[in-house]
Amino acid sequence: MSDSNIPAEPTLTGARVQLRPLRASDADDLFAVHSDPRVMRYWSHVPWTDREQAAARIAQLARDRANAEFYTWALTLADDRLIGTVSLFAINRTQRRAEVGYALAARAWGHGYASEGLSLAIAHAFGVIGLERLEADIDPRNEASERTLLRLGFVKEGYMRERWIVADVVSDSAVFGLLRREWTRP
Repeated sequence: MSDSNIPAEPTLTGARVQLRPLRASDADDLFAVHSDPRVMRYWSHVPWTDREQAAARIAQLARDRANAEFYTWALTLADDRLIGTVSLFAINRTQRRAEVGYALAARAWGHGYASEGLSLAIAHAFGVIGLERLEADIDPRNEASERTLLRLGFVKEGYMRERWIVADVVSDSAVFGLLRREWTRP
């Protein structure tokens, strides 16, 4: 897809949360999320150890965005500080499908912010982009993430054994799917 066909990364606003494009000034907050072992326990990489990893990730996402359609939003509250991220990636417009991902600072767990942020991304995917299917791949031990997906209408569709190796620890994946015709906005 040429860069002229890549739509602008929108800002999406909900009742309590906002999804907005990542900025260089988010590096400290992004590092705080991705350096926390509790948040990264079920992630596909080890916790970051240096703030520069966050700055490099933000810069890399900006470069990659110029060549491919995907969205990695900063999940923020009213103060506009990043408390997590929501991503819509591996977008395949021909097949009308994509994947979703998310991470939330431990201090923000248990308030429904991930669900609200994901709802905004899902509405954008099914509405503006016109997708018919979304998928999520999570570590099956991550019960909180599974509850979030199920609450949003995702269906557990599969189980992939020994899919990830992070810091020499092998883990499985549970795959969830959501069809536009089955989704009802919470």
